[in-house]
Parts: sequence; C-alpha cells; structure tokens
Amino acid sequence: MKTNKKLMGIGVLTAVGASLCCIAPILAIVAGTSSMASSFSWIEPFRPYLIAISIVVLAFAWFQKFKHKPDCDCDESVKTPFIQTKLFLLFVTLFAAAALAFPYYTASFYPEKAQQLPLPTTTTLTEIEFNVEGMTCAGCESHVNSEVNKLAGIFSISTSYEKGTSLVKFDNNITNEKEILAAIKSTGYKANKKESSHEN
Repeated sequence: MKTNKKLMGIGVLTAVGASLCCIAPILAIVAGTSSMASSFSWIEPFRPYLIAISIVVLAFAWFQKFKHKPDCDCDESVKTPFIQTKLFLLFVTLFAAAALAFPYYTASFYPEKAQQLPLPTTTTLTEIEFNVEGMTCAGCESHVNSEVNKLAGIFSISTSYEKGTSLVKFDNNITNEKEILAAIKSTGYKANKKESSHEN
C-alpha cells in the first residue's frame, strides 16, 4: 500500500509540474505579484515528459488496485483506510487530469475586458505589434491581455504565445506605446516593439 501512495503522490506532482508554467500566472495574480508569472516558463520543454510520467504512474497505480490478489485469511472486518481505497485513487486521478488540462481552460480565470470603447477616429487609432518572450500557453496570452486591458484607451489586443507577439490597437490620445510596453513587462515577460509595426 505504501507503494501505491507513492505512485499517487508522484502522479499528482508530475501532473501539477507539467502545468506549473500555466498555473503560476494565476497564483501570481492571486498573490499580487504579477511579475512572477513567467518564473516557471522554463518547465514548458519538459511538459511532454511530465505528462507521460503522470499517466504511466497513475495507470500503474490502478493496475495495482485491480490486479488479482491471492486468497488469504485476512480479517475483512477491518475497515480499509480511505486513502487506500479506489475512490481516493479516483479523486487523485481526476485531480491529476484537471491539472494536466489546466492550460486549456486557464483563460476562464481572467476577467473579460470591462471597458468597451467606441472605434476612435483614424487619426487617433494606433496599432503596434510587440514581441513577447517567455509565453508558453494560452494562460500566458490571457495574462498579458489582462494587464494591457487595465490601461485606459485600449481598443483591442490579440496575443499569441505561438508567435510570441501581441498586437495592440489603442487610442493614442489616451495611452501610448511606453505604457503598453510597461504593462506587458509587468507580467515578467520580456517585450519590445516589433520592427515591422506601424502607426496610423
């Protein structure tokens, strides 16, 4: 039974570790330390291996639970501790699955943009694309978008962790490139204006 407990522990730890780069931004916001959001982005390259370990370990734990046991003169009146039951293993498995899937629903933890601006005139509408280094999942995109949207004058923002970019449309009478860049950098990611960006 001790082996099974260790397997469950390893399964949960590797599942959480696999998604830590996406869990960290949420925890950083809750803790009020937004700049710490990118601290665990170095884990991303190891995610496939951590996922594989988690699946294999939990699968083996289930195998251990269901494998045939030889007949014995065990006292069946002794109640099995909850931590050693299949129900507990099911809870552990579901928690691990939720942790592994975290990057796919992390955006729901970020508030939608509260302000809805009317389309500014052509003379005040500015569009700038920024390079953003360190993003690893959709959660990173949402974190950057959330911080930039806190600024007044933002019309729209589209961030892509795959491209490593963030395209921002804003009213240059209300905010500016410097403030937007500062907002992106406040998340802990490195950022700079993309050379091909243009202003209307």
